[in-house]
Amino acid sequence: MRTDYVQRFLFERLDLRGRLVCLTGAWTRMLEGRDYPPPIAELLGHATALAVLLGANQKDAGRVTLQVHGNGAVKLLVADCTADLKVRGMAQHSGDAADLGAGRLAVTFEDLTSGQLYQSLVPLEGGTLAEIFENYLWRSDQRHAFLHLRADGAALCGLLLEKLPGADARDADGWNRVTTLASTLALTESVNAQPYDLLVKLFPEELLRVFRLYPVEYHCPWNPASVERVLRGLGRSEVESILAENGEVVVRNEMCNHEYRFDRDAVEAILA
Repeated sequence: MRTDYVQRFLFERLDLRGRLVCLTGAWTRMLEGRDYPPPIAELLGHATALAVLLGANQKDAGRVTLQVHGNGAVKLLVADCTADLKVRGMAQHSGDAADLGAGRLAVTFEDLTSGQLYQSLVPLEGGTLAEIFENYLWRSDQRHAFLHLRADGAALCGLLLEKLPGADARDADGWNRVTTLASTLALTESVNAQPYDLLVKLFPEELLRVFRLYPVEYHCPWNPASVERVLRGLGRSEVESILAENGEVVVRNEMCNHEYRFDRDAVEAILA
């Protein structure tokens, strides 16, 4: 039974479509060693679910990055997802409260082949990250969307529904009926449940079409070679001044929660 996936689906008799993401193992790997307070982990889980929901719609060489910058207790949330659904994320915070305050949401789409970037910026308007993102979708595409996000330290799930232009003409009550049911999804229901069974349980009176199930994995490999390139770029004088002050060079990758340490012998080998 797969527990790290994103499932695309549509309602056969309604002009509505959706995506469902559920993560367990990939999510707990992302949290390993970070010691986030539960409210911060929950908020990062919501951001990660959003990144996967967006990543599931990308082309073969794409990456989507979601960044939330706030002036509250949570200063920064970052989650990104590649087109092959490799995900990672992090949070910067002071204190335990999941308070974003005022700020902005940035959504960046990157073509990894051409290097082109497309970015949208919107203010943090809404009481939850789901409401903020619904506002983003309305501003960017003028389409109605519904988001239901849940997360704790062991699992996360996200359900995105999109209303297509002909939905009201086809069934005037369809959108209200489906979103009311979608809002009842509990996190515990999504754990160890097959996605099709979960959707049928959630929408028992609707005819559903589900598409290929895509696996999601956490991907933040240990990569000292990239750090060594950075040190070479700094130059010998800069690196030696750091050595003289600290006795070693320490480089921390916050996104992947990796710390790289180089003593003098290691630095000499890199710069030789």
